Amino acid sequence: MASTREERSQLHTGAKENESRDEDRRDSSASESEYQHALEVVFDDDNLHRRRSSLVSREDTHSKTKAVKERTTSCFLHQFLEHRKAGTGKITALKDISEDKKEEKTPLRADTGVHSRLLTKRQLLDMASEIRDISKKLGNVKLKLQVKTVFVLTKAHDEALIELTRELTDWLLSKERDTPYIVYVENTLQENKKFNAQGLVAQESSREGRLKYWDNELCAKHPHTFDIAVTLGGDGTLLYASWLFQRIVPPVLSLSLGSLGFLTKFDYGDFRQTLTNAFRDGITVSLRLRFEGTVMRSQTRDRKEGRDLVDELIGEEKEDEYTHKPDGTYMILNDIVADRGPNPTMSSIEVFGDDEHFTTVQADGICVATPTGSTAYNLAAGGSLCHPENPVILVTAICAHTLSFRPIILPDTIVLRVGVPYDARTSCWASFDGRERVELCPGDYVTISASRYPFANIAPQGRRSEDWVSSISQKLNWNSRQRQKSFKEWSKD
Repeated sequence: MASTREERSQLHTGAKENESRDEDRRDSSASESEYQHALEVVFDDDNLHRRRSSLVSREDTHSKTKAVKERTTSCFLHQFLEHRKAGTGKITALKDISEDKKEEKTPLRADTGVHSRLLTKRQLLDMASEIRDISKKLGNVKLKLQVKTVFVLTKAHDEALIELTRELTDWLLSKERDTPYIVYVENTLQENKKFNAQGLVAQESSREGRLKYWDNELCAKHPHTFDIAVTLGGDGTLLYASWLFQRIVPPVLSLSLGSLGFLTKFDYGDFRQTLTNAFRDGITVSLRLRFEGTVMRSQTRDRKEGRDLVDELIGEEKEDEYTHKPDGTYMILNDIVADRGPNPTMSSIEVFGDDEHFTTVQADGICVATPTGSTAYNLAAGGSLCHPENPVILVTAICAHTLSFRPIILPDTIVLRVGVPYDARTSCWASFDGRERVELCPGDYVTISASRYPFANIAPQGRRSEDWVSSISQKLNWNSRQRQKSFKEWSKD
């Protein structure tokens, strides 16, 4: 029944946009630096089939969502789609029908409440395909940003990094810079004696009012305050940046000060030249796939006994019966982990893909990782290494109590659901990029899908695949062993 409804969902594309797309495909000599066709995606509002993961009332779905119409609510990807002009002079735009307003060609914004888990199979496929297409184009061009406001992120509790943060801030605020940059640092540094904010501002009169402070609320509600983000630290600091900017992400330039550095590609010692080149000549952006994870809580019903999670998620739908409601959505860059937590016994976890029950996992937990997160917990649990440009979802059991369970690699167009059955002995605990640890009681589950808000990471020019291979070879000593000796002929007397 689910597949039939999804097949009825129609994707309408205007005739002019189709002609432009065909011309782009025929013109093999077209420059990669130009986006050759305008994109307009409109979904048929008469056939909005949703998966069982959305069995929630409309009031619950949008109770925490506010419709914001300002064009500044788009993420970096959607800004590129909206403002990037094609050769015909058209402006690209990604649009769909939100559930709040069933109007034709309603622009897709960050705060419309349309989650990727609510999309049909076809809609999710089209969304993921367009993001990959833009990612390829962005990897071959330089984007010159008009940088005026710089967001600086570091480990505020690390005394050594505070001194380096002060050095970076001092350089950005200096009157020697061509542009009077406004620099935002964490609000905990305002009274930090080692950072000495008052001393920084007092050095030059031109610095007055240009040193400001951010907190979590500012990042969440006004992310477009910042033109670019600069992180000082390792991959953990970069993950923290992804956590602060849950949807709208400014381009992130990471200065390496960590121990591994799969994502941090620029040395801190060269930050002056690195930032000068980035602001003057432009940047190359690598879009990293993120996941959208939503905690779904089981609703209390009159019939408390005999409930079955498998039947509730893939059984026959009833329009007037809502089994679950959402309880928080998180964008993650590395992985979503459901484990046994403090419980002494192993967990029982049900795994669903779209409208199909995959398997029941008896293990310490399960790790669902992005390609970027393949080198993190996924690797430690025995999962596969995966190039970050692969459009996949990696599923790996943590200490499975079977000999036959093997890691699974699935397409990123699948909506996964990882839940605790009603008859489980204990609850599970879910974490998102190692943060926001929440308990999953029997009947609760987490729905996981590819996010429409990727992470914009600034990468060195022309070193995409080479950097990834070099990282796993050097940082993990990949396939490192003593070389086998060659045969030697016996000398004859």
